[in-house]
Amino acid sequence: MPAREGDRIAKLLARAGVASRREAERMIAEGRVKLNDELVETPSTVLTSLAGVTVDGNPVKEADATRLFAFHKPAGLITAERDPAGRPTIYAALRNALPKDAGRVMPVGRLDFNTEGLLLLTNDGEFKRALELPSTGVPRTYRARAFGDITQEQLESLIEGVEIDGVRYGKIDANMERGAGRNRWIEMTLTEGKNREVRRVLEHFGLKVSRLIRIGYGPFALDELPKGAAVEIDAKVLDRFRRDIDRAKG
Repeated sequence: MPAREGDRIAKLLARAGVASRREAERMIAEGRVKLNDELVETPSTVLTSLAGVTVDGNPVKEADATRLFAFHKPAGLITAERDPAGRPTIYAALRNALPKDAGRVMPVGRLDFNTEGLLLLTNDGEFKRALELPSTGVPRTYRARAFGDITQEQLESLIEGVEIDGVRYGKIDANMERGAGRNRWIEMTLTEGKNREVRRVLEHFGLKVSRLIRIGYGPFALDELPKGAAVEIDAKVLDRFRRDIDRAKG
């Protein structure tokens, strides 16, 4: 069978940074995407380019080179473009943190309103999706300050995963840092990133989390990046990482 030429339009829109693939599919379902003034009726429409494609009446340009930024998200910001409750979002902070030519970027995964630390941002929706998929196995590392009683042995049981209220959480590598008293720092590395995963797992042990910081995502570390600041990942480092991701995807 000959190889199919082109890609699905939802995938091309994601790669061009218009939206994630899922969001692009929603845009198509809402009748917001046209090809040569004709509505695109299915996200499985195959195209070789985005020539003639518009979203909300605006022409879509071909994808720029993939870029990746590391942002130190402070607590008290929503990881979204807007919030119905009127809470501040990361995008207000990013206007001053990112270079002027950054264009439209999307967060890789989310950090809760009260969670701080490393948030990756990219202009490539397909790359974003690859970084988020549990099957890709990209590790996320957090430091949590938690109050309560727990042993290292209990934390080590998480290496087998745990089920909480019917939700299965996969392998977690958890280690308690040295300290005194019932306020302890715990470092946790996981690859799934389910909603509020770290908080739910620690609460399952009866701990109360007072601070949560993401310190690593894949090979990228928060290090000394100031709160509210962003830095672009070097293109050569990014290329190596993308090759690793492609190998992981098979």
